[in-house]
Amino acid sequence: MTQEERQLPGPPGRGPSDAVRRLRREAAEIRAEVRAAPRRTVVAESLVCALAAAFGLIPLLLIPPDRPVLAVLEALWAVLLVAARRGRPVAAVLGAFPLLMGANVWVLAVVPLIVLSATRRIAPPRRAWRIVGMTCAALGGLTVAAGLFRWETLPMKLAENAVSAVLLLLLPTLAGTMLGRRRPLVDLLRERNAYLEQTRALTAAAARLEERTRIAREMHDLLGHRLSLISVHAGALELAAARQAPPLAGQVELLRTTAGTAMEELREILGVLRHADLSDETGGDRGTYEDITALVTQSRQTGGGSVELVWSVPDTVEVGARVRQAIHRVVREGLTNVLKHASGAPVLVEVKGTDAGIEVYVTNGAPRVPGDSQGGTSSGLAGLEERISLLGGTFGAGALPDGGFRVTAWLPSQPSHTTNGPVPSPSEADAAPFSHAPRPPSGDGDTWRPGSNPPLSAQTLTWPRVLGAGCTAVLVVLPTAGFLIVLLVMAALG
Repeated sequence: MTQEERQLPGPPGRGPSDAVRRLRREAAEIRAEVRAAPRRTVVAESLVCALAAAFGLIPLLLIPPDRPVLAVLEALWAVLLVAARRGRPVAAVLGAFPLLMGANVWVLAVVPLIVLSATRRIAPPRRAWRIVGMTCAALGGLTVAAGLFRWETLPMKLAENAVSAVLLLLLPTLAGTMLGRRRPLVDLLRERNAYLEQTRALTAAAARLEERTRIAREMHDLLGHRLSLISVHAGALELAAARQAPPLAGQVELLRTTAGTAMEELREILGVLRHADLSDETGGDRGTYEDITALVTQSRQTGGGSVELVWSVPDTVEVGARVRQAIHRVVREGLTNVLKHASGAPVLVEVKGTDAGIEVYVTNGAPRVPGDSQGGTSSGLAGLEERISLLGGTFGAGALPDGGFRVTAWLPSQPSHTTNGPVPSPSEADAAPFSHAPRPPSGDGDTWRPGSNPPLSAQTLTWPRVLGAGCTAVLVVLPTAGFLIVLLVMAALG
């Protein structure tokens, strides 16, 4: 061999150094998985491994085997397979066949648990059956290799190991694949039920909102206009009756006041129909001194300008939750408009408490850069006007002579519906469309993630089938349990 030939590298993936690197990489991956696993899972797996070690080692002290060293090694190997069944299920199933021929009969009780737990994590099921078939073939080959020197006992050994393979490998695999199919079905069924419940709730809420909006629109368009005409004509008729027919003045006044009362009741009904969220708001900490101070501080930090707060609401004034919510909305909308249209301008926020109610002012100076406005549709101010009108208050917003802008609002301490201001026009409430996440095409993947597979048929997603898979899996392992009990009793008596 020449010097050049000796320096040529060998095939990739071969040699002792590559094997060491693989072992180190595998150990690093195992440590990373253990660190990433929840603490509860780590504790539970540690207890399971400890129980497997105790079940395989403690009986050896009471009934010493013929080959104690080999029996201890088998018990430790079983513990290693128990630990590997979750992260390395294929390796756990393939490594279980030596335990069926070992000298430690007590570890046979661990084999079906390893196979059942590992095969339920192998997908698709036919892959699990291929792995178990390879395990049975390895068991048969090892049995023949061990019986080469004792041909007279080979048929009996093959028969015994065949029975062990059926009861300790094939039946647990059947139960494991059933449970493996049942688990994604249950998860998918729960996910679909939650999705349907959420869809039903959203559909009902959207239908209610649409119907409320339609009724409010019809009532406003039909009744509002008619009642307004009646109120105007009744007022004119009252003035005419006072001059020309004084005896009829009382009836005409009653007509006018009745029309006004009907208008007020109509406004209340429209407020309930179109702003049902107002009746559900509890206010919480909105509109308090701490809340407004937080808004001012946030605006000062965002805009970089001077934002001052003047709070003069006595503690003795009782402010309703809906009024506090409206105060929060006014201040927030005013500060937002300053940031959009006059960023950096000085701002003064005033909240004053009077005997009549609460006064709120948000005043800003002229913008530093003229024309530096992001534009807008004034929908926020229109919404504030509607909200405050529904509470019985007044609202105003407009430019100042010095180039600034002011938002003003007066609110009663306790919300009430009055006839101040025009009848608010109903707004269209668009229900949010339901978004259906696209599902990937069907395929035979080795893993299952909730919500990732295409929807199964309705016949498959039924509770009798889901529960039946679990019950059948339990019935399948009953022969295995009986076989193990017989083996362990015979080992204890022998």
